[in-house]
Amino acid sequence: MIFWIVAGTLSLVVCGLLALALLRNRSDQEPPAAYDLRVYRDQLKEVDRDLARGVIGSEDAERASAEISRRILNADAQLQDAAENGAQPRSLALGLAVALAACIAGGGVGLYLVIGAPGYSDMPLQTRIDDSKELHATRLSQADFEAQLPVSPRPEPDGDYAALITKLREAVAKNPDDLQGLTLLVRNEANLGNAKAAYTAQGEILRIKGDTVTVDDYLMHAELMINAAQGYVSPEAEESLFKAMSLSPRNKVARYYWGLMLMQNERPDLAFRMWEQLLREGPADAPWIGPIRGRIQELAWRAGVNYQLPPEGPAPKGPSASDVDAASEMTAEERQDMIQGMVTQLSERLATEGGTPQEWARLIGAYAVLGDMDQASAIWTEAQTVFAQAPDALAIVRTGAQRAGLVE
Repeated sequence: MIFWIVAGTLSLVVCGLLALALLRNRSDQEPPAAYDLRVYRDQLKEVDRDLARGVIGSEDAERASAEISRRILNADAQLQDAAENGAQPRSLALGLAVALAACIAGGGVGLYLVIGAPGYSDMPLQTRIDDSKELHATRLSQADFEAQLPVSPRPEPDGDYAALITKLREAVAKNPDDLQGLTLLVRNEANLGNAKAAYTAQGEILRIKGDTVTVDDYLMHAELMINAAQGYVSPEAEESLFKAMSLSPRNKVARYYWGLMLMQNERPDLAFRMWEQLLREGPADAPWIGPIRGRIQELAWRAGVNYQLPPEGPAPKGPSASDVDAASEMTAEERQDMIQGMVTQLSERLATEGGTPQEWARLIGAYAVLGDMDQASAIWTEAQTVFAQAPDALAIVRTGAQRAGLVE
């Protein structure tokens, strides 16, 4: 209601000002011809005074008076014409004012009804945050969400593999604390597409390991649940992600899924910050980079951020399969020479074409492994100049330098 009152008041004020300008009587305003007429009359008097003082002759005075008199007649004619035809009809002005008022008021209301949201309440930031918290607290559990998904047949293997899987399931059922059997069961159920059976077995692994659970164990549990729910991050999956991030706050897989969870719970601002940082950190061939690039622009729009998706960078280059096969047949010295050549190629490419911070960090580490600490230090010094304006990228290179023993 307040919006309509304010909008209506502003419309009335604008329409009133326009109507006042159209209907205002301009007869009290002096036309230009009246000013000219006064000037010419003063000039005519000045000519008479100059003639009386003897400044000009009678012939010059007569010619000047004739010219000024002609101008006086023209100005008087213009003044008479303005008096007769200059005033606009009041009915026309009134009609034009009404038409403009209708266009402004009616057009504004019509446009708002088309592109606006009549009756939609205000959404201040704190209200949106509170709504997000409520959505997060009341969202469906893993089981409830899976229950509403379309029922799909459970995939089963064929032949001898089916018999082996059956035996594995029976063995784990008889010995539920068999860690090795559970690990094999998780892997095989996941390969078969039985995500629910896989994350159930992974949950048993978490139970058995207790305080020795690793980051990868938690991530495996969370990822299997997310896959089973077709991308939905349930409270149970969030719990495993939280524990993984507690052990490794910078883990990129956990941060990707955490950003997905934030996006699903109407916090695009927090999700954008996390995904945008992951996108900058790379590497370009990481499995989460593609999904992030496909959705981050929409996420930025929802977060109210003016964001330009950076160009897609090249994937880090590594040895080919033929290089690996050839290396296995080389002597230690030949293998060292091959590695040295690959490192030199990477160094030359970074010097001429540039590269990602991950490649710079890898080059520093490679020289450190080769024992060439002077060259590793030189690359680190150069990287500080190259990434001076990109602190996040420089942090990645710094990590490589720390691993190489160049930075404490």
